Amino acid sequence: MKFRNWCRDNFGMHTIRKRVFFLSKLAGGAIVLFYLFTSVLPVGQDAAFLIWFLLMLGVILLVDYLLGRFITRPVDELNEAAGRMAGLDFSRPCELKSTDEFGMLSQNLNTMADNLENALSRLEAVNGRLETEVEREKRRVAERKELADNLSHEMKTPLGVIRAYAEGLQDTGEEEKRKQYAQVIIGETERMNRMITSLLELSAMDAGAVQLAPVLFGFVEFTETEAGRLLMDLPWKEFELEYRLPAMEYQVCADKGKMEQVLDNLIGNARKYVSPGGILRITLEKEEGFLRFGVYNEGDCIREEDLPRVWDKFYRVGGRSTEGAGLGLAIAAGILELHGWKYGVRNREKGVEFYFFAPIED
Repeated sequence: MKFRNWCRDNFGMHTIRKRVFFLSKLAGGAIVLFYLFTSVLPVGQDAAFLIWFLLMLGVILLVDYLLGRFITRPVDELNEAAGRMAGLDFSRPCELKSTDEFGMLSQNLNTMADNLENALSRLEAVNGRLETEVEREKRRVAERKELADNLSHEMKTPLGVIRAYAEGLQDTGEEEKRKQYAQVIIGETERMNRMITSLLELSAMDAGAVQLAPVLFGFVEFTETEAGRLLMDLPWKEFELEYRLPAMEYQVCADKGKMEQVLDNLIGNARKYVSPGGILRITLEKEEGFLRFGVYNEGDCIREEDLPRVWDKFYRVGGRSTEGAGLGLAIAAGILELHGWKYGVRNREKGVEFYFFAPIED
């Protein structure tokens, strides 16, 4: 075994150097041999030279063919593969297979191509994450700026009212007016407190810091109770209230306290915008494994381009001024997204409907 390996290492043809060396010696020996052969032929000198020349030409062509096969063709294949890799095309590897230096170079090129492709894939993934982070940070900066602008705008009114009535307290000596002014100041302070509390809740939801506490409960009774609490005890009736609820109970799994906020905000929004004497309708319908909750208020429709924006913080459709801060729908949307429930808003005949889908639990 050792002798065979020694012979292979010293006399084998597995390297380019040894192949070229062997071909050059073989060609030189063949030319000398052919010269000796033609010199003893029984022909004239010119004929002998012609025969020798033709034999020598055959040797040269054979050597050229073998050199092309052993060197030129592999170099061309390697060059073509290297060109593809230089152009970042790793779809086709170098298919040169041999036991010499060219074969080793082919393997190294393929290994390098695999490593480059993996590195580029990782780099693209990192770049994608970085771009996502940059876009997310841009959105956060824009949202913080928008929040600061909106908050400063929203705070101007209650602060102005508080200042005006505080100055009135200083200027008036009538006890009744002082009580009235103090009550207005307290009301505006409570309004500011509700606004700040809502903003903190929205920020917590945006940051993923809100944890749900889901429980199983009957959603039909829950809806009827919440709607009754919000609408039935009003001292006045400026609208016509309609219920469309299922006769049987359906169970859902959700954070009950958070869902109270959702219904409070959606029904409160409908009550705010229902036209005088119009219909405010609450519906609950079973649709393919879901309960579809809807609250409809008869009144002005929302422009189609404004529909997606009604869930934004501080956004008021058409610039309508109301007693709220424009945060209720944003909070409702955030809670529904935490639950993973689909929700939306659409214009209907003579009014607007807000809705969401709650999955029914067996």
